[in-house]
Amino acid sequence: MSVKKLGDRIRTYRERQELSREELSNRTGLTVEFLTALEEEDVTPSLGPLLKIALALGQRLGTFMDDAIDSDICLTCRVERGEDDAVLRKARGKRAAFRYHSLGAAKTDRHMEPFFIEIYPDDDASGEKPLSSHEGEEFIVVVSGELEVIVGPDRHVLAAGDSVYFNSVVPHYVGCGNAPRTDIYAVLYIPQ
Repeated sequence: MSVKKLGDRIRTYRERQELSREELSNRTGLTVEFLTALEEEDVTPSLGPLLKIALALGQRLGTFMDDAIDSDICLTCRVERGEDDAVLRKARGKRAAFRYHSLGAAKTDRHMEPFFIEIYPDDDASGEKPLSSHEGEEFIVVVSGELEVIVGPDRHVLAAGDSVYFNSVVPHYVGCGNAPRTDIYAVLYIPQ
């Protein structure tokens, strides 16, 4: 089965609704340039902008990340490293680089989005931590490394075995702290 790229999926849903990029930009607050890069250059954003797009198009976040929907049970025995079909990448830039492994892609009509996420260091020398916010809640468990979490005015550094649960409408940042890599399990709940 061929796997459709994220930008192709977003374009398909946008065009089904006969929306221009300008109209999607107005609905999401994201720039037309960003949406163009997303659709045409295979850029993968962090979850905040992707969630805004999903909500603006009336879709679940997982709609853009699922490879196939054919079962109502999803069993993930292990995360296979190096299987690019199951991974969304965020290029290094002003945020950390993320590799998302969807753990619920085969579960239809889900209300939570479970992920195994690899987080790599920021490469922004300014040290600025860009905050994002979106509807819903997030629950994160640190598997390895060190996780820096900023929620509102509070900053926390978590180690393996620690967890955090917060309202994601509060501006927040998640990064790998001082570790060369941090692995986490994250579950996002997104109200519809």
